[in-house]
Amino acid sequence: MPSSIPSEFVVLHLGLGSFHRAHQAAYLQQLIEAGDTRWSIVGTNLRPDMPEVLAALRAQDGRYTLETVSPAGEYRYQRIESIREVLDHDAALGTVVARGADPRTRIISFTVTEAGYYLDPKDQLDFTAAELASDLVLAQRGQAGSTIYGAVCAMLRARRAADAGPVTLLNCDNLRHNGERFRKGLLEFIERAGEQQLLAWVRTHTSCPNAMVDRITPRPPPELRERVRAATGWDDAVPVMGESFIQWVIEDDFANGRPDWARAGVQLVDSVLPYEEAKIRILNASHSCIAWAATLIGLEFIHEGTQDALIRKIAYDYVTDDVIPCLQAPGRPNPVDLPAYRDQVLERFGNPAIRDTNQRVAMDGFSKIPGFIAPTVRERLSRGESIASVAMLPALFLAFLKRWHRGALPYAYQDQGMDEAAAHAICDADDPVAALCADCVLWGDTAGDARLVEAVRHAGHRVQHFIEGEGT
Repeated sequence: MPSSIPSEFVVLHLGLGSFHRAHQAAYLQQLIEAGDTRWSIVGTNLRPDMPEVLAALRAQDGRYTLETVSPAGEYRYQRIESIREVLDHDAALGTVVARGADPRTRIISFTVTEAGYYLDPKDQLDFTAAELASDLVLAQRGQAGSTIYGAVCAMLRARRAADAGPVTLLNCDNLRHNGERFRKGLLEFIERAGEQQLLAWVRTHTSCPNAMVDRITPRPPPELRERVRAATGWDDAVPVMGESFIQWVIEDDFANGRPDWARAGVQLVDSVLPYEEAKIRILNASHSCIAWAATLIGLEFIHEGTQDALIRKIAYDYVTDDVIPCLQAPGRPNPVDLPAYRDQVLERFGNPAIRDTNQRVAMDGFSKIPGFIAPTVRERLSRGESIASVAMLPALFLAFLKRWHRGALPYAYQDQGMDEAAAHAICDADDPVAALCADCVLWGDTAGDARLVEAVRHAGHRVQHFIEGEGT
């Protein structure tokens, strides 16, 4: 049974959702099982969500079961004990701030989803977001806020006052250049808060390595608890499940030590760029593509869409025709075998045992288009090349968005980056394709480009034929 007292060194993790527990916590568990017990995780949430999960984890001393399943249907069960302490949520974040200022805390990591960074197309903080603006006021008063910037700012303020030493801020979200972009946002937030001395301290006492994370982790289905009980004999209240595949690539830039993650299979590299570009453009964008397309023809799960020949072809052609030529430029070798990675991704998506829902993967389209899809559009257009295949993705999203607009989706759609009034206006426009393509939030400097409008319009006709069962 794990001790409730953290180990010699601590990773303080913000965001105890399923992904963290199936990914980062699992890597540290491997290291612990290899005999290195110097590090442990203290975890909590910045928002008052998931109270039942946090309470159950506390009741189990942070322990839970991870079920993994391979595409061949091989199940494996592992007890995860790397989370040694689960902190209660409180609005003032007093306990969390204290942990962040503890000298044993050497890494503060976080998973807050793409929309939780409030970055505009120029990577400036969007203070029109009420929550971020509110956090800035709190920071100016020396108080903690509920956004990642408001919380981390308060931790670093307390850490500096306690002379607790340097700390690494480790982003574990699907955000391109996630470490450097978070750092830029954090420094802007601290400067706007008027904390000049803290700003100077953060510049010299913190690092923010870029990282790429990967493991398909669906929401735990109700039947998972019974499967775990039958397989292990433990009635675990908060098991998680994921695919057997796992990957974590981190730039080896840590301010105050780190676990020996390489022993557990983490790739520690000089630059994460080629890995993150392959993952974001191939895996993440294809995942959304399949979820939107499958929803439009009445399917529920990702594996069902992947096994549909037309949907699979849309995803395959998108990667083959438009993404690989962007990432595999002559004279610029890529450490990732991109065709093999494409095929592996589609095999993973087709795993029927994962039963990942289209609802989960389809969410946050207004964050995913600018992050996952627009860069390929921009690069292809800048070289005067066709965007016929990549244009299918925004065309599918527009058809999906119209269903949402009419209240005709089979599930509730969640999108943290969406301005609902603006989204309804796109669908109500005389020309929804032109309205979608003119949206600067989605497309940045490419918004309104006639070539984009034409390509998405043509793709829209193909999508309509697909929905009507006439092929693409």
